[in-house]
Amino acid sequence: VIDTETANTTDEEGNFSTSSALVYDLGFKVCDTAGNTYERYSFIIYDVFFKMKDVMQTAYYADKIPQYMEDYKEGKRICVQFMTARKILADTMKKYETNVVCAHNARFDYGSLNATCRYLTKSQTRYFFPYGTEIWDSLKMANDTICKQKWYIEFCEENGFMTKHKTPRPKATAEVLYRYIKNDIDFVESHTGAEDVDIETEIVFKCIRQHKKMRKKLWEN
Repeated sequence: VIDTETANTTDEEGNFSTSSALVYDLGFKVCDTAGNTYERYSFIIYDVFFKMKDVMQTAYYADKIPQYMEDYKEGKRICVQFMTARKILADTMKKYETNVVCAHNARFDYGSLNATCRYLTKSQTRYFFPYGTEIWDSLKMANDTICKQKWYIEFCEENGFMTKHKTPRPKATAEVLYRYIKNDIDFVESHTGAEDVDIETEIVFKCIRQHKKMRKKLWEN
């Protein structure tokens, strides 16, 4: 299970885009469907976080930069070059003989990791994940399981966790899903890679434990 935090996610016209996103924080965990965790990583990406200080100011959570520095000094996060993080992930997947990577709203993480790859290597390397990696999206999984449950719908209605669409629907953000799972309406998502992976992993486990038919793959084909 992975999560990324990025900078430079808006184009010249101010529109949101992952085509220019640059990953400065990557967290991931190795776990099984029973809920056991085997390894956990938290990477500050040196190429972006330290070498592109002007770009870092475009990060939505730029106010967390001092926190990252403190965590780095205390050894809570490891600083590595982007391609080193890529190799560590690939080696870890090989070690545990898995080709499955899951993220919440995986399209964003997949796109931003590839965009960072292409930018930093001048497109010599175009893809972040090893060839044959199967991408799962816990957002799709949750939409097909948790979000359809009567208790979840009532939870969102009672606490104001509904979308602002013409026909409101229960929100399916990682933060709201985790609030439901832990019955803690005051929980606030960290929006830092490894910590967000911790809550997204809980969402994945909750979906799997429903034993319901659900979409898993980002691309069904």
